[in-house]
Amino acid sequence: MTYLKGFTDGTMIVGEFSGRKVQEAKPLIKSKLLEEGTAVLYSEPEKKVMSRSGDECVVALTDQWYITYGEAEWKQKAVKCLDRMNTFSTETRNGFEHTLGWLNQWACSRSFGLGTRIPWDEQFLVESLSDSTLYMAYYTVAHLLQNGNMYGKEISSVRPEEMTDEVWDFVFCDGPAPKSEIPAALLNKMKQEFKYWYPFDIRVSGKDLIQNHLTFCIYNHTALLPEHHWPIGFRCNGHLMLNSEKMSKSTGNFLTLEDAIKKYSSDATRFALADAGDGMDDANFVTETANSAVMRLTKEISWMEEVTAAESKLRTGPPTTYADRVFSNEMNIAIKETEKSYNAFMFRDALKSGFYDLQLARDEYRLSCGAAGMNRDLLWRFMDVQTRLITPICPHYAEHVWQKIMKKEGFAIKAGWPVADTPDPTLRIANKYLQDSIVLMRKLLQKQESGSKKPKKGAAPAPPSEEKKMSIGLIYVNEHYSGWKEQCLRVLQSKFDSQSRSFSPDQEIAEALKECPIGQEMNLKQVQKLCMPFIKLKKDEAKEVGPQALDLKLPFGEMDVLRENLELIKRQLGLEQVEVLSASDEAARAKAGEHASLLEKNPPSPGDPIAIFLSKQS
Repeated sequence: MTYLKGFTDGTMIVGEFSGRKVQEAKPLIKSKLLEEGTAVLYSEPEKKVMSRSGDECVVALTDQWYITYGEAEWKQKAVKCLDRMNTFSTETRNGFEHTLGWLNQWACSRSFGLGTRIPWDEQFLVESLSDSTLYMAYYTVAHLLQNGNMYGKEISSVRPEEMTDEVWDFVFCDGPAPKSEIPAALLNKMKQEFKYWYPFDIRVSGKDLIQNHLTFCIYNHTALLPEHHWPIGFRCNGHLMLNSEKMSKSTGNFLTLEDAIKKYSSDATRFALADAGDGMDDANFVTETANSAVMRLTKEISWMEEVTAAESKLRTGPPTTYADRVFSNEMNIAIKETEKSYNAFMFRDALKSGFYDLQLARDEYRLSCGAAGMNRDLLWRFMDVQTRLITPICPHYAEHVWQKIMKKEGFAIKAGWPVADTPDPTLRIANKYLQDSIVLMRKLLQKQESGSKKPKKGAAPAPPSEEKKMSIGLIYVNEHYSGWKEQCLRVLQSKFDSQSRSFSPDQEIAEALKECPIGQEMNLKQVQKLCMPFIKLKKDEAKEVGPQALDLKLPFGEMDVLRENLELIKRQLGLEQVEVLSASDEAARAKAGEHASLLEKNPPSPGDPIAIFLSKQS
């Protein structure tokens, strides 16, 4: 660290080069010593180098050509190119910026092997990394130079020597038409193909190539091509592990793509690869995920076949119930979120929102509908949406569903992205409130029916006796915040920027809480313990739905949501009668009888209703 700081920031204080930066003086001193004959060049590797064949490598100092990537004007162009590129992650951008910072001279020649001869010194070949940084441009015309065969199996009508600098300038650099024996029609077609594909929107490659190949690509594109053809995006990824371990033939933890397809099918393999992870971290192909994908997709096909076979039994007409609206909204959310994930090449996120979350929404809808049954139009939309969203990952499965089950014309892959209405985040929050409330009420009911007696570990709770069985539920709601929660919300309201949906720093919020009555009554530690979980919850909600999340009441009517779903609550809790009551209504509180004291001990607040259960004998 000290050496690096001295080299980059240090200044010479003695000798001929006094006053110069150390990094400037170093090559000058080196040249001076060599000229005086008081030094010799000596190179050695940092450590022992072994070849892939297992042989020890010996370093030889030979003549070498270098590309000076760090040249100031050229580097400035590369930085400009990177600044406007989409790198899809901060980590990738940081990697490129770091490489541009240190990359300078790069040895670009070698004496043997395959490759292109250096034009001005044909005894040398261009080494592979330096020779492969503009081939994306060659991709665009390769098939035309090979009589339409991209694999080079056909003999080209164009001789290599005919591809002169003037020809390449015409095709790639908007140069004038060259004097060439190549037919003008072919030249124009090559130029048309190149201009169609360039600039390339994305180049996907491994993270280990940021420090050489991909940075060279930026440099060489900016050196040779006009600015409007510079790269637009790089998407870098990590390596692939198998079941959380590095793939290795020697340990047997190894799986080829061909073997995976034979074992799991192509779609299940793609499913597991999508689920393996995104970003720069190493992805993890889990064989159990591939296995379960086979079962999941097969099970989904069976369910769709059952639904289409029983179409006449489904509820018809427009979807109007609360469960219908929630299910439709979840599909709209899935469409939007999945599109965003695919555009960012985040395939695990796309799989989550476009398949897993949709499955959960469908299962919840099926449970919520009860005796009324599911809506036919919504189920058909669900099958359509899910099929389109999963098509990029599981195309064969999608085409089977599209044509064989849904009986649609054409191909799913050509069907286009599904249309979605604007998602309603408030409806999603309201439904989460409903589902969470049912879960809490079920636990409370079980506790009240079982009394203080706890079942043995691992045993199911004993069914309640007839006299203890509850059949009536009274749900008390307080739709307005008060007390310390009201104070927290008023502080958050004052520290929230609705335009950017962001809050002031936590320190400012904590200071504002100190000035509130709650801050005067308690010390800071007590305030944080009491308030911070609630503050975090409301901050997250505000970032999602906006400033209405900070209102002194929830962004939806709690009593309306609960009353609209009384049948669901009764069915889920096994009750005969359920009432939703206002906690501020004295007559309503009186219905709790001897249990009314519970409302004093644990008063309800917005988002946190209190349920009291009674038996018929109460």
